[in-house]
Amino acid sequence: MTVARPAVLTESWWEADDAEPVLDTTVAGILRQAAARSPDTVALVEGTADPASRRRWTYAELLADAGWAARALAEHFAPGERVAVCAPSVPESLVLTYAAALAGVVLVPVNPALRAAEMGYLLGSSSAAGVFFVPEHRGNDVRGALEEARHGLPSLRHGFDLTRWEEFCSPAHAAPAQGWAPAAVAPDDVAQLIFTSGTTGRPKGALLTHRGMTNAARLAAARFGMRAGDVYVHTMPLFHVGGQVVAFQLCQSEATAVLVPSFDPGLVLDLVETERATLTCGVPTMLLALIGHPEFSCRDLSSLRSVSGGGAVVPVDLVHHIEHALGVQFAIVFGQTEACGFISQTHLDDAAGDKAATLGRPLPAVSARVVDPGSGAVVPCGAVGELEVRAPNVMAGYDGLPEETAAALRPGGWLRTGDLVTMDDRGFLRMAGRLKEMIVSGGENVFPAEIEAVLAEHPDVAQCAVVGVPDPRWGEAPVGVVVAAAGRGPTGAELEAFLRERLAAFKVPRRWVVVDELPRTASGKVMKYQLRATVERLERLGPEGAAAFL
Repeated sequence: MTVARPAVLTESWWEADDAEPVLDTTVAGILRQAAARSPDTVALVEGTADPASRRRWTYAELLADAGWAARALAEHFAPGERVAVCAPSVPESLVLTYAAALAGVVLVPVNPALRAAEMGYLLGSSSAAGVFFVPEHRGNDVRGALEEARHGLPSLRHGFDLTRWEEFCSPAHAAPAQGWAPAAVAPDDVAQLIFTSGTTGRPKGALLTHRGMTNAARLAAARFGMRAGDVYVHTMPLFHVGGQVVAFQLCQSEATAVLVPSFDPGLVLDLVETERATLTCGVPTMLLALIGHPEFSCRDLSSLRSVSGGGAVVPVDLVHHIEHALGVQFAIVFGQTEACGFISQTHLDDAAGDKAATLGRPLPAVSARVVDPGSGAVVPCGAVGELEVRAPNVMAGYDGLPEETAAALRPGGWLRTGDLVTMDDRGFLRMAGRLKEMIVSGGENVFPAEIEAVLAEHPDVAQCAVVGVPDPRWGEAPVGVVVAAAGRGPTGAELEAFLRERLAAFKVPRRWVVVDELPRTASGKVMKYQLRATVERLERLGPEGAAAFL
């Protein structure tokens, strides 16, 4: 039975559409199904610069290789143990994703750009029993960092070099498969432990289930129009929730994943052209790098049908530019790690204004409401409040953090996202900022996202962020942090005047800092806590620090 939803909402509550079933799927199960239905379809392409050297796997070959790796995993780890992978998007990492699911171990993706202390924290807090790694990544000595970190990790028993992957799998090939069978895994078992992006503090490990990850992937793929035979240049790293769940989208659609080992705009353009890609994605910084690349206009990108963007608020002008320059349809994706990366998404045929300025409507299995952060009462349409969602893709909890889990999950299965949004009378969501980023200045609520959206329109500003810092008069005051456009040198007075014409005076920052770049997570989100610490440090320096302000 389809949920009866009013044509026009009066309060900010969107009920899930129960006409779309939630399936009892697992990560291993979706690969088995794809291999049974489309055994000869190319499932995986190694996105190297040289087309002749690109390795390829059909779905039958991917399942076979994952099976051999699962047998090897079972020699070292028991079902339910945690196994980390610290690597970029190399094919062996995706094979390991499916092998872990077949063996019943919990995968823990780790960013290979991290340093020893950061890796040690993630491996230690997840109680990882093993780690697969690349020796080096973009100048970072991954092997050395892990060796340094492992001295304080009593649970870590094994380390395996992914460049010696065949050596790891070879015993399974050589020995008969006597008595071995894939682990019995239920849809509600934990598939992966993925750490949050850490935009407001230290990362927390979200426990994501097989049912949650696979259903979120399938429903989002359907809204994106993904279909069998599509070729997708996959730019999201596999050490991020988006990278993992997009892989599951492609598997359930029986489409081809062209893995980009590390984002490089020239390589992505080449892969789209030479692999005749129909789909791709990117966070705003990636998309800006693509359209700003010298080869953008001379590459044959005519095979592209649709592009998706998310990870951070996508500027309106960028949406329009991508659609017009490529002749594609653009989709905005919004989610967070605690919801398997997907909460809402625009439809490809949504009105241009909705695609450019909203986060879309919640996905079919997602119920969403916007509540007053203090009372928990649902707010009227158009009012700012905290977004809460209830869905099969909501995490089981934070690993080893019962108090944080209790704070995040309300009774009834509602996840407090920490995002401040509005919901209009049609169910479309708009971002207003993060709850922890909201600035209370002189008793007024100031939402950084609103200021940033206006500030991004200034021609001298390439990137920007607004943070709140303590203020003796106002309690808190907004400070603008900008990356100047090439060859430009904005002054604080100019930026302030620009905003005063467009925003109420209490929202306009009085202090400004210019930086070379904004600190970002792997998913492209600005790490506001780092910016806030920088601003506060400059203020503590007195006259010396004052020189850094415009």
